[in-house]
Amino acid sequence: MTSNVSSTGGQFLSLHLLETLVAVLPVRDENGAPKSIVYGGTERHMITSQARRRAERVHTRDRANAGIGALAGRSTGVRTREWALITARALTSEYGWEADEAIRTARAVIEATGLKFGDPAKKTVANLTKVLLFAPSDAGTRIAAHINEQAEAVRSWTEEYLAVQAAAAAAKGKKGARKSAGQDEPDADEAAETSAPGAKLPAVPSATRAAVLTALAPRDAIDIALYGRFLAEIADSPNVDGAVQSSHAFTVHEAEQVDDFYAAADDAKLDRKKNALDFLDAADDAGAGMTGYQSLITGTFYRHAVLDRLKLRRNLQAAGMTAQEAEEASVAAEAEFVTAFVDAFPEAKKNSTASTGSLPALVLAFEGERPYNYAAAFQAPIDENPVDKDGEGPAGPAAVKRLLKHHAFVSRRRPDIKAGRVLTYDPQIDELLGTLEDAGAMIVSSAEELTA
Repeated sequence: MTSNVSSTGGQFLSLHLLETLVAVLPVRDENGAPKSIVYGGTERHMITSQARRRAERVHTRDRANAGIGALAGRSTGVRTREWALITARALTSEYGWEADEAIRTARAVIEATGLKFGDPAKKTVANLTKVLLFAPSDAGTRIAAHINEQAEAVRSWTEEYLAVQAAAAAAKGKKGARKSAGQDEPDADEAAETSAPGAKLPAVPSATRAAVLTALAPRDAIDIALYGRFLAEIADSPNVDGAVQSSHAFTVHEAEQVDDFYAAADDAKLDRKKNALDFLDAADDAGAGMTGYQSLITGTFYRHAVLDRLKLRRNLQAAGMTAQEAEEASVAAEAEFVTAFVDAFPEAKKNSTASTGSLPALVLAFEGERPYNYAAAFQAPIDENPVDKDGEGPAGPAAVKRLLKHHAFVSRRRPDIKAGRVLTYDPQIDELLGTLEDAGAMIVSSAEELTA
């Protein structure tokens, strides 16, 4: 397999972004508190790369499905535990199968291919795989089409598979009951069940297993090639080492957090008070309807991601594209990845904080023969005290100065760095860029111009 990136420049596209967020909570830990790290001897707020990557992936997928952007109409993936349910829905809606038979068959086929499912005794998870599986969005439809095409053979196998499975479960239950009763030896019936030749689950027909593996394979799903996937349960189902590397975002200054007390009003209670109907019998007529605390964070964050252009092309070719098809898809994917990096934002508490409306203060993009992470520029936290008191002033402009100074310094020592571009959505930063002697990059006015 051969591929090159000569038409698009250096192998790695490095992206660096500064954004100022006010009173938000995009990610939380297990206790509902903001996530943080200690860096440079001070605590910093952190937004995990996992949260950012999902926001970017969903942003890309939704635009493609809506026919918007460079990837309009191209195939994307879905990460879910519900592939059996999706397959069953396709069997019922497109081929007229009964719902109960459809879900039994879909689960049996996918399970026998190698994926483990939840406890059959628990209805909420019985038909969900134990792990999330990132696969092309049409995988369930394709599996359903094969099952219906081979309905006679698949039905016959499914009946045998479920019968043996039920017998094994019954034998296991008897064994557990015997142990609870303190018996050492199985009774005659149990011994017969566990030693019967048919006790081993019958293998799914080879054609059906091949059809499931083909449906679940990455194929031409662009976001799987970009972000990768790992599936350990099926040894012969390909994993994908993603072409995108992402870092956790962190504040360029010491973390500042506020625990916001809130009181939620009870409309019915307030209506009674407003209309002088307090005498009516009510369970609780005093105070707010509900009170509590929520943690909110504010700060200027640095985040970084890098796209390996060669890896992206290789992933797409490994999934079955020709070199020309992979080249065209990669150029489109790169453009959409940059757009998502700039525009996408985690949606946690979006209605109460309007966080998804944030725009970056600065985006820096450049090409190189290796990735470049500039987190070291902010190891010493920015001091926001006034400049005349030995501080650096507001974190946003101060961080822009540091980042571009760091980039200019590194660029002079690394000849592979080229095609540097900067974009801002902040008029104050725009004015600042005009005063810098050496920003190490060309100023552009749109996200589309950040990539060659």
